[in-house]
Amino acid sequence: MTKVSFPIIGNYNIPAYYLLTHVLNTEVISPPPITSKTIELGVKYSPDFVCTPFKYTLGTMIEGVEKGADTLIQLGGGCRYGYYASLQEKILADLNYKVKVYNLVTAGKPSLKRIIKIFKEIDSEFKSVKLFYYGLITLKMVKYMDKIDDYIRENIAFEVEKGSFETLKEEMLSAFKSIKGFISLRKTYKKYLQKFKSLKIYKPDNYLKVGVIGELYTLMEPFANNYLERILSDNKISIKRYTTATYLLLKKKNIMKKALKKLKVIKYNLGADGADNVLNTKLLCNEGYDGIIHLKSAFCTPEIGVMPIISKIADEKDVPVLFLTFDANTSEVGLKTRLEAFFDMLEMRRDK
Repeated sequence: MTKVSFPIIGNYNIPAYYLLTHVLNTEVISPPPITSKTIELGVKYSPDFVCTPFKYTLGTMIEGVEKGADTLIQLGGGCRYGYYASLQEKILADLNYKVKVYNLVTAGKPSLKRIIKIFKEIDSEFKSVKLFYYGLITLKMVKYMDKIDDYIRENIAFEVEKGSFETLKEEMLSAFKSIKGFISLRKTYKKYLQKFKSLKIYKPDNYLKVGVIGELYTLMEPFANNYLERILSDNKISIKRYTTATYLLLKKKNIMKKALKKLKVIKYNLGADGADNVLNTKLLCNEGYDGIIHLKSAFCTPEIGVMPIISKIADEKDVPVLFLTFDANTSEVGLKTRLEAFFDMLEMRRDK
């Protein structure tokens, strides 16, 4: 029987695993959580100057193959990452792994026609109707997960009982793994939304609010940004993050089409998440956020190009921006030192 695995990003391995196990007559191997071993593998076999997400995903691919996978499904596009599946397949072949790599994205966009074709290659008994049904359930699951995460980011810094939000989130994610259909999914979501809202929080009148923007993988994979959101919440800071799977899959196309007509600082799509982060900077400034943190992986060309534009917008609105670059060797001590200085500055500005 074919054994399928896929790279990991955040908690989205849960809906990905749910979808694949319900539409393919194969064994699905969920990748293990990213650890330092994952990074060591990715760095060891990647080109030196390739961007960090390439190294992370290659590391998870190797771990998936070592767990028995012979087929890997990749979902990359929008920049150079759209070409990475082919290169990663070649690297795996050079390492004598007999594995087939499929990229579900073409020309930077998910293609339903391409997905159906690939799934038929993987599973000769594949039925499109199952993809439509379970695909809609999976999208709904992602949407519910992102809504809960938005609430958590806004409030976890002010929890009365330390760890209550994270404990409940783990319980919710475990429950999502065993949902049966639309009704079961909605009931589970409603149940846990109510539970989250019943957790005790204490918000001071004048708390700090920080928006986090940047390259999607570095934003959405906590290990890739040294668990930045946890550091922010530990410092009693409310967090806003626009980039989620819901945004990327369901909202980005329409939002950016309208935004490019209105944004005066750029006329064209800058590739990957560049234009999105220009728009998000303007939104955060207009919504009164105290500061903005921009994250990118090393050698991420679109984000390097957009940094001066972000600085210009933020300077005009008098909103401080901290630019952070992450790679496999990012120092946790150095990161915390820069963040503490940024937090101190925000507090002094607020008090003034």
